[in-house]
Amino acid sequence: MELQVTNSPFNQEQAEVLNRLLPTLTGVQASWLSGYLAALHSSAGTEIPVQANVGNAALSVAAGSREVTILFGSQTGNCSGLAKKISKKLMDQGAQVTVSSMSDFKPNSLKKVQNLLILVSTHGEGEPPDNAISFFEFLHGKRAPQLEGMSFSILALGDTSYEFFCQTGKDFDKRLEELGGKRLVPRMDCDVDFDEPAAEWMNSVLQAFNEGNTAGISGSQAAVISPSEGESDYSRTNPFQAEILENLNLNGRGSDRETRHVEISLEGSGLQYEPGDSLGIYPENHPNLVDDLIRAMDWNPNESITINKHGDVLLLREALMKHYEISVLTKPLLLKVAEISSNPQLKELLEAGHEQELRGYIEERDLLDLVQDYSLKGLPAQSFADILRKLPARLYSIASSSKAYPDEVHVTVRSVRYDAYGRDRYGVCSVQLAERLQSGDSLPVYIQHNPNFKLPVNPDTPIIMIGPGTGVAPFRAFLGDREESGAEGKTWLFYGDQHFSTDFLYQTEWQRWLKDGVLSRMDVAFSRDTDKKIYVQHRMLEQSRELYEWLQEGACVYVCGDEKKMAHDVHATLAAILEQEGGLSPEAAAEYLLQMQQEKRYQRDVY
Repeated sequence: MELQVTNSPFNQEQAEVLNRLLPTLTGVQASWLSGYLAALHSSAGTEIPVQANVGNAALSVAAGSREVTILFGSQTGNCSGLAKKISKKLMDQGAQVTVSSMSDFKPNSLKKVQNLLILVSTHGEGEPPDNAISFFEFLHGKRAPQLEGMSFSILALGDTSYEFFCQTGKDFDKRLEELGGKRLVPRMDCDVDFDEPAAEWMNSVLQAFNEGNTAGISGSQAAVISPSEGESDYSRTNPFQAEILENLNLNGRGSDRETRHVEISLEGSGLQYEPGDSLGIYPENHPNLVDDLIRAMDWNPNESITINKHGDVLLLREALMKHYEISVLTKPLLLKVAEISSNPQLKELLEAGHEQELRGYIEERDLLDLVQDYSLKGLPAQSFADILRKLPARLYSIASSSKAYPDEVHVTVRSVRYDAYGRDRYGVCSVQLAERLQSGDSLPVYIQHNPNFKLPVNPDTPIIMIGPGTGVAPFRAFLGDREESGAEGKTWLFYGDQHFSTDFLYQTEWQRWLKDGVLSRMDVAFSRDTDKKIYVQHRMLEQSRELYEWLQEGACVYVCGDEKKMAHDVHATLAAILEQEGGLSPEAAAEYLLQMQQEKRYQRDVY
């Protein structure tokens, strides 16, 4: 059907151009053009409620624009990646999309936002990730505006093994409603295996923005985006089978610790990474735990088990080795077990008023403990498998520069072994790397990009790196990268471990970099070599005057390692140095550090 000049406001020449263009448009192109024209005329203050149908392409121009603001708060980069996916899908449907980290978003412009999507993870014990703190505090403060005209939706990422599962997303959801916002679609809370629920949420959002689109959006496929040109085909959902090139113990003889330096080939994968990114490794459960569990439940290890809704099948032992998480207990899992087992003692543990007892039971126990303690023997293997969550990947800070080691990636992994409740316990991935993998073996990996832990753009910017133990791994990547690129900014490393003689990870490399000037200075703390334990924060205080001067020169501060203790102590030490050397009040010191975070001069990779 052609557009006729007599029944349209267009002249002959315009009509001919439209009749040539419109039949060639895809549905996505027509939708995009519709949104663009609507926004153009809306901003000009002109309403043009015109609808012209040409063939199968419907060009609808409404008075209002389809503007969407997407904000993400992410510690490791998952929400950042998901934000890009939903952004692309919305733009393909004609929406005008603004995507921003919460730390880069100007809070005062929030009252102008009509459609808001928030993708946020929960960090630590129910806390927002670093790049969400300032926006979170603004929204929960007195300056937050009323948002009666706003539509919003939340995608929350978390881990059900933590007590405050998806708490940050829940807090945002509640607060936006309190301020008058209306939910576009309900909040989606995702566990560590977030791909399918995240896709489901995206599809709901896309359908809400595309009501009346008869083409529809089917299944989780709608939210899946193929790699762009130049990107690898391998990803979190399609890991690369990578060969191990080297697997060494970095600790000396007599050490209480075992730290593996693992070099992995990425040749042929197309995977790219930058310093500050992480490597995701899909591990296998310890065979001893798998076999003990099968015996305790009196299962047949060769029974076929359906492992997902797509109907994929594995033998039971292989499924427990490679697919299911069996080393961690969570409250949601116990609730499901209570349903299928009808065990009265387990149900009593889960009743209100027993929260502290439940937390105590879950800590450091695994699935074998549960089936033995509550006599679950005899439950069908398939019924039990159906309630288990997928074995999640483990993320490790990359310890190499791709400029120094093309087609390779290195990680630094400390083996976890301990005794609890009369049984030996194992870190799932760390002990697999230590005991069951060697050069020539392969394992499934992917790159987890982390935009929140990156070297400064200006190579002359001084950097201060604080990384005890395996927290030093990304700083090996930082210095290797700066060496290869010829960056001349000053560098300062604070490193700590237990013993100088056995636990000084990468000692010869630091010494070489010090000699060559790639590393300007290094302060170390070996806690077990002195009567009084000395940690990295003590070395920072000893050098408080010079450290403060570096901050005044614009130095960027990077912290990597344990979040609960070390990162908290380092943060408090930085504040104390600002108070002591800069004469700031506690409130001003806290504001100074917050400003550094917003300026990306204070970045943390903590776990």
